[in-house]
Amino acid sequence: MSATFTVTAEVKGERIDKALASMQQDWSRTQIQGFVQDGFVVVNGQAIKQKYKVKEGDVITVTPPEPEPLEIIAEDLNLDIVYEDSDVLVVNKPKGMVVHPAPGHTTGTLVNGLMYHCKDLSGINGIMRPGIVHRIDKDTSGLLMVAKNDKAHESLVQQLVDKTVTRRYTALVHGHIPHDKGTIDAPIGRDTKDRQKMGVVDNGKHAVTHFQVIGRFGVDYTLVECRLETGRTHQIRVHMNYIGYPLVGDPKYGPKKTIDFSGQVLHAGILGFVHPTTNEYLEFEAPLPDDYQQLLEDLKKNY
Repeated sequence: MSATFTVTAEVKGERIDKALASMQQDWSRTQIQGFVQDGFVVVNGQAIKQKYKVKEGDVITVTPPEPEPLEIIAEDLNLDIVYEDSDVLVVNKPKGMVVHPAPGHTTGTLVNGLMYHCKDLSGINGIMRPGIVHRIDKDTSGLLMVAKNDKAHESLVQQLVDKTVTRRYTALVHGHIPHDKGTIDAPIGRDTKDRQKMGVVDNGKHAVTHFQVIGRFGVDYTLVECRLETGRTHQIRVHMNYIGYPLVGDPKYGPKKTIDFSGQVLHAGILGFVHPTTNEYLEFEAPLPDDYQQLLEDLKKNY
C-alpha cells in the first residue's frame, strides 16, 4: 500500500532518507534508503537518487514491497502457562524471548511456543501475531495475556484502550530517588536523533507511568514498582531515563557503565483484567526470576 507525504518547510533541504524518516514513524532511515535504492520511492512522480535533497512542496510517494510471508513453526518451548481457559491464556515470558516472529528472527519466539501449545488463537493481528494482544520487550520478563478467539481479543484490546488493565512492573534503576512515589506524564514517539530508539517528544503519543519506591541501595540504585496507565513502546525505559533514573542493564537507554544483566532489569510481575466471557476480574502474579532475585540479594549485601 502506497503512502504519500508532502514536504514542509521544516525538512526542506534534507536528504530524502532523513526527511522521510522525520515525517513518519513506520520506517527507519536504513529501510528508506533500501526503498530508494530499489525504486520504491518517487518524488513528484519521478524516480530519484539516494542523495536527492527535498524541496518544500515536493510530493513523496512510497510504495514498499509486500513483505514475504513467513511460515510459523510450532515449537515445544516449555512455556510457563500461568492460566488458561477456552478464551484467554496468561503466560510468564522469560527474559531473552522475542514475542512474535519477524524477518531474521523466525524461531524461538513466544508465538512459536504458543502455536505448539494450542491451535486455537485469535487471528485479528494476522498470521505473524496470532493471539497477541500486547507485548513486552525481548529482555523484559513477565506476564502477557493471550486471546484464544477474536471475541476475547476485541475485549482485551478494548480494556487496554480504556486503561482498565492492571500492569505492574518491578524495575531496578540507577540513582537515589528521594521521593517515595511519582507520576510521569510525557508523550513518547520515535527519537528524532536515533530512529532505533523511542523518546519523549512533543508530537509523541500520550504516555503515563506511575511509580512507587519499594527499596533503595545507598545512593546508587533504587527498586521501583511501575504501573502503566498507557502502553507505549519502551515506555518504562524511556520515562525513567527521562526523569534521570535509567534502568540498570538497559543497553539502549541506560548509561554505558551499568551492571551486566544481559538486558534491562525489568519484570512484568502483576497482570489483571476482566474476563471476556464471565466478566470476572482476574489478577495474576509472577515472582521475580532467579537472576533478578540474586541481583537484589547481592546488592543488599553491599549496601
